Amino acid sequence: MNQTELTPAGTALTDLILDLFRLNSRVVNAGDRLVAGLGLTSARWQILGTIIAADRPQPVAWLARDLGANRQNVQRIVNDLQSEGLVEFQPNPHHRRAQLVVLTDKGRATFDAAMRLQAPWVNRLAEGLPVEDIATTHGVMTALRRTLEADAREPD
Repeated sequence: MNQTELTPAGTALTDLILDLFRLNSRVVNAGDRLVAGLGLTSARWQILGTIIAADRPQPVAWLARDLGANRQNVQRIVNDLQSEGLVEFQPNPHHRRAQLVVLTDKGRATFDAAMRLQAPWVNRLAEGLPVEDIATTHGVMTALRRTLEADAREPD
């Protein structure tokens, strides 16, 4: 087989990836609209959620790693969140310069308000979709993410 020829699975995955790009744009735009009244964007909301999901305060680099995002972009957003009183920086006992990012009470309240808006929205999106199909799709996405993460760790 010629290296430029796609297998049937490669063709199907290419179609899926292209639709994922389109879906991601729609989800980000919808999320921006959903939380705009709270002074959030999808990116800010996502970082607040990552902070909450962590089992302990983390530096920006670790948050970026958990998100699969660029550290500088996460740092910029965290700085914005800090200037608005949604997060604060605390000393890191393990690293003098990499401060820990901690949610403030205002940040927690803002995130909770966003999640109250998200529940009816996501429930409406899920209407008519079998839970088994959602779980299968999630499984495929998780497998692809893990493969890409493993590929990124391998030296070129």
